[in-house]
Amino acid sequence: MLARRALFAAIACGTVAAPTVLAASAVSVTDMVRWQAQAANVSIARDTWGVPHVTGKSDADAVFGLMYAQAEDDFPRVELNYINAMGRLAEVEGERELYRDLRMKLFIDPADLQAQYRASPAWLRKLMDAFADGLNFYLATHPHVKPRLIAHFEPWMALSFSEGSIGGDIESVNLAQLEAFYGQQARPATVALASLETGLDPEPSGSNGFAIAPAITQNGHALLMINPHTSFYFRPEVQVTSGEGLNAYGAVTWGQFFVYQGFNERLGWMHTSGGGDVIDEYLESIVDRDRAWFYRYDGGLRPLKAVPITLPYKLADGGIASKTITVYYSHHGPIVRAQDGKWVAVRLMNEPLKALMQSYTRTKARDYAAFYKTMELRTNSSNNTVYADADGNIAYFHGNFIPVRDPRFNWKQPVDGSDPATEWKGLHTVAQTITLFNPKNGWIQNTNNWPYSAAGANSPRQQDYPAYMSVYGENARGLHAVKVFQNKKGFTLDSLIAASYDSELTAFEALLPPLFAAWDALPAGDAQKLALADKVALLRSWDWRYSLTSTATSLAVFWGQELAELSGKQAREQGVPVVDFLATDKVTAAQRLAALTSAADKLQRDFGNWQTPWGEINRFQRLTGDVVQPFDDAQPSLPVPYASGNWGALAAYGQSSKSTNGKNRRIYGERGNSFVAAVEFGPRIKAKSILAGGQSGDPKSPHFQDQAAMYARGEFKDVLFYPEQVEQHLQRRYRPGE
Repeated sequence: MLARRALFAAIACGTVAAPTVLAASAVSVTDMVRWQAQAANVSIARDTWGVPHVTGKSDADAVFGLMYAQAEDDFPRVELNYINAMGRLAEVEGERELYRDLRMKLFIDPADLQAQYRASPAWLRKLMDAFADGLNFYLATHPHVKPRLIAHFEPWMALSFSEGSIGGDIESVNLAQLEAFYGQQARPATVALASLETGLDPEPSGSNGFAIAPAITQNGHALLMINPHTSFYFRPEVQVTSGEGLNAYGAVTWGQFFVYQGFNERLGWMHTSGGGDVIDEYLESIVDRDRAWFYRYDGGLRPLKAVPITLPYKLADGGIASKTITVYYSHHGPIVRAQDGKWVAVRLMNEPLKALMQSYTRTKARDYAAFYKTMELRTNSSNNTVYADADGNIAYFHGNFIPVRDPRFNWKQPVDGSDPATEWKGLHTVAQTITLFNPKNGWIQNTNNWPYSAAGANSPRQQDYPAYMSVYGENARGLHAVKVFQNKKGFTLDSLIAASYDSELTAFEALLPPLFAAWDALPAGDAQKLALADKVALLRSWDWRYSLTSTATSLAVFWGQELAELSGKQAREQGVPVVDFLATDKVTAAQRLAALTSAADKLQRDFGNWQTPWGEINRFQRLTGDVVQPFDDAQPSLPVPYASGNWGALAAYGQSSKSTNGKNRRIYGERGNSFVAAVEFGPRIKAKSILAGGQSGDPKSPHFQDQAAMYARGEFKDVLFYPEQVEQHLQRRYRPGE
């Protein structure tokens, strides 16, 4: 590889003839010379944790270096994000991913993205060019890296993945329903919803954002807690700076060229999953006229648009086949399923160019006014934003893509597509959405809950907004956050971190009393009462706090899981979050007691003692660089005290009981706290951070899991924000290609 780099360098200098290189590589000499010239404008400094601090002469140079550094750390994840974003997953995973690809291609059209790229502002085209060039230069200088599919990146591809959420709006379309509708291609089907699953809701893929005003901090500086809850290793930690004013630090989603959740020297931003109703479904009344489809609208008929979509997929023998599916669109959007004899069209935000502009420009804002201006692009469809700055301001922005709609309709349900009154009427202005600016209480919290408790008594009022503006309710993490911030003063970075890791599992405050009442109601001498007496006594004495040594945490969590298995389907049928449903009287006393028996039996069977400490069960393990991690009880792992956000844990740790070898009994975290950072906005930035595992996706790297033990302990490292700090902890400095 070194010889090849030297060869390219010689070409750039004109000392070796071009045909020699072209025989060794498909990369053109022109491209290589251009990439070498841009690489000369870039410096990458790796600190002792492997975090890349990328500096470029221009913003485009910085983007070039950032993409190169990301590819160094985990090219497979970079590539996979674009394979998925462009609807090409079946080309590497096989036919089972056809309908995931179809879902993406209902909205993503390469020709359209290419046209948007050509029409984009010159400054943004330069960044998209640098995005592709940085990745292509990495591949050209690392011939041992074999892409699964994308051997050459194009600038327009950045528009296919322009918003950094872990689950974009498109993923709201149900794959099983999509396949049921289009699977019998001769005529679209009218299959109803698949059966609802039992068990807990999935670990919330949301986040916590906390902002603290100077009035209640020890040093008189605003503080920000950046706490995304994503799948582990979904985002690395980076710093990217340029001579054109870029200086952003934080978490970047693999393959994107903007810091998604982070801060610059003046302000910081934390995104939490939204809560506004931004995706609508329309019931289209279909009329078949000589095998041509029409739908009713405003007393007349309109033809459905039929679009054939070809979906290549990988065969078992490695070959490629394809399937062409004709999909249908009304003016509301693509048809995705059937319901009650009608077809359902889905309408959602599809503004990749504006979304990319907003995602990047907010990283360069230097005060509240400039940040507010970026929000006016209104493409934060799936995210709220918690904000703090060096001027002492704290703020909250609800998701700022909120269509204006007639409040007479229930927008949580599909509406009548034939009625013009159900049309969107533009977008709400940022001022019309739910916002907070410097509330008197001095703190703001959002945990993917409703915004009506974001600032305690100073929160926005629900009655001041249409129902569709926020459709999430309160959750256990929100109740917990209010507890830890209410009436507190003197916050520091360390005490903010401590508050964000407060160990209470708030949900059990409501869940356990009905269990105790059910046990109390059993007759004296009842066999079940006797059998459960010591279990109930343990839970009665528990303070709802997790710890490595807590046996009550183990019993409570297993009991909650068992109860969810009994009641989860009923909760989903009623559209109620499972944990909320478990606290209602719709769950019987018999179910609560039976779940406790099952939980104790499972603990006894799997661990030899129903009083097993939580740390023996709840573990962190990272064995490979695979996107889907394998787990193995026989391999080393670390005890972790945190618990699921479903139970109200602010430091969320999503468990999975999947067994990859048929023998696993332990629970291994896969999502929750991933990249976490606390920031103080004084005259100079002071910040601390931690990653689940480490910076690199390569098991051979020293940075594969060098932060794992600290992560498990809740111990943070100092952020190295300033050049002199990086220099003091420098591991390596180099230019791309070296």
